[in-house]
Amino acid sequence: MKGFQFSDYIPPEKKEGSKFDQLLNIFQQLLLMTSGNVEQALAYLNDLDRRYGLTDDKYGIGNFVEEMKEKGYLTEQNEEGTLAMTAKSEQSIRRSALEEIFGKLKRSKSGGNHHTPYSGVGDELSSDLRDFQFGDTLEQISMTESIRNAQINSGVDEFRLMERDLEVVEKEQKTQTSTVLMIDVSHSMILYGEDRITPAKKVGMALVELIKQKYPKDTLDIIVFGNDAWQIQVKDLPYLEVGPYHTNTVAGLELAMDLLRRRKNKNKQIFMITDGKPTCLKEGIKYYKNSFGLDRKIVSKTLTLAAQCRRLDIPITTFMIASDPYLKQFVHEFTKVNNGRAYYSSLQGLGNMMFEDFQRNRRKNIK
Repeated sequence: MKGFQFSDYIPPEKKEGSKFDQLLNIFQQLLLMTSGNVEQALAYLNDLDRRYGLTDDKYGIGNFVEEMKEKGYLTEQNEEGTLAMTAKSEQSIRRSALEEIFGKLKRSKSGGNHHTPYSGVGDELSSDLRDFQFGDTLEQISMTESIRNAQINSGVDEFRLMERDLEVVEKEQKTQTSTVLMIDVSHSMILYGEDRITPAKKVGMALVELIKQKYPKDTLDIIVFGNDAWQIQVKDLPYLEVGPYHTNTVAGLELAMDLLRRRKNKNKQIFMITDGKPTCLKEGIKYYKNSFGLDRKIVSKTLTLAAQCRRLDIPITTFMIASDPYLKQFVHEFTKVNNGRAYYSSLQGLGNMMFEDFQRNRRKNIK
């Protein structure tokens, strides 16, 4: 727990909150770091309590654990008899990640669909005005602009509001979007003393909660890739661990394309969080691996898939958590072939950049 500053993990509005809320926020961070291991997270919390004095004589860690049980965050109802997270706890972690990374977003009254650059039939008003047309509804009429037009056209003394004076607020079309989030779980995500998988999980959970709250008509599939690639469920994210894997980016892209092929939405995109180069291919039942530099055979196959995604109008946004010049060159070439985007991100800036690109793609990829 070296370098851990618990005050950094308490949002400003919660620093003056209850002791339970403060401890819960820290405990949720520890659960992510321990891949959902409650016992280990509590051990870390006790250590932090000794070092930073998180509790007092009136409220101790034991009280906190009991209150978590009472409020449904933890349960002992499992075969081993040990403490485990509940569905409520998993959802709470996602919401906490959303607030921390993307900020508090206002929920759309219309259900949270995405805006397009095109006007037309929709259920939310834009900032654009136009003349009244037959079929426009009363709630679309801009009364301020219409009355001003009537005053100009007929004068104040003989004020009359005519059809020619009416202006309406244009409605926006809405679109649904299908996103696949790819998370690298190769061994390099925890190498060199830097935990890269925890921020990646946190961003993934924030994105999940963002879509659930603001864009419920969208779809989000999450896949992880190491030697192979496989799909995981939202509830699996807090428990995600890095394995002794190489990086089979090809397998990840193939699975992402397969998932998006099943979606009927026109807007499709892939987000890929990785910190390394592709180092692995699967050929039949065997693996072709090369961790030393950029292997031409592996790179060629990876670029071929990037080009296929471009032909299918599937942009790939790569979040590269590394700064090696030769890796940047590979990502640059990969992005050029796909006509996508690439960010060479610090762990701290990962969430903001993903949110910005998520919103930008909603406005761009309309066919």
